[in-house]
Amino acid sequence: MNKGFTFKQFHVDDHGCGMPVSTDGVLLGAWAQVSSCRDSQSQLSRQTILDIGCGSGLLSLMAAQRTPSGSADILALDIDPAAVAAAGKNFSASPWSARLQAEHQDIRAWVSSQSKGRFQAILCNPPYFNHGEQASCPRRATARHTDTLSHRDLLSCLQYLLAPAGQASLILPVYEGEALLTMLADYDLHCRRLCRVKSTAAKPVHRLLIALSPQDGACDETSLIIHQQGQYSAEFAALTRDFYLKL
Repeated sequence: MNKGFTFKQFHVDDHGCGMPVSTDGVLLGAWAQVSSCRDSQSQLSRQTILDIGCGSGLLSLMAAQRTPSGSADILALDIDPAAVAAAGKNFSASPWSARLQAEHQDIRAWVSSQSKGRFQAILCNPPYFNHGEQASCPRRATARHTDTLSHRDLLSCLQYLLAPAGQASLILPVYEGEALLTMLADYDLHCRRLCRVKSTAAKPVHRLLIALSPQDGACDETSLIIHQQGQYSAEFAALTRDFYLKL
């Protein structure tokens, strides 16, 4: 049997990737706004979704499942060639292979070759450790530590790549997420959705789901508890039911 994680409509083999499939990734993939944008005539238009630091391709596969056929093409980038190879295999084995593409790219260099405002939706489970001891595995260190993609570099890329009405969805630990929010004004980005995540009701918030846009406006603030009374909460189950086998 292949290593990895089997969801209702696809399998993810994450062998050799810096970060395995995680609850963080599933939360982000289910929460992110990936619905089709509308053009000036209010007709549904085909959109392009970008997955930055795709790893095994989990977020791209979830986005493909959540968007109707013909409504979205999905481009996944990673600086690690092993991750790109894994994502490519997972894409080929999925029902949406024609809409998914994985490329070996460093987003910091790649962004300058792209047209401004190209993407209507961007997904990223970014590196988040800014200091401290790094993992001994180089791939894991790259996936977790901001040496290869600082949060300011990421925001600069989002500012350039997002369409005017687009949204970029991220997940970060609380400290790093709050620090990122203080930087937004420097990049003309605005927080439009913010979800504070707790593992249980008794524990403090440990993750922030953040949606950023060039468009200013009110921020929709919510909260989510993952576990209640020893099982998944009703709200977590509702969010992830289309993906987890046992929900």
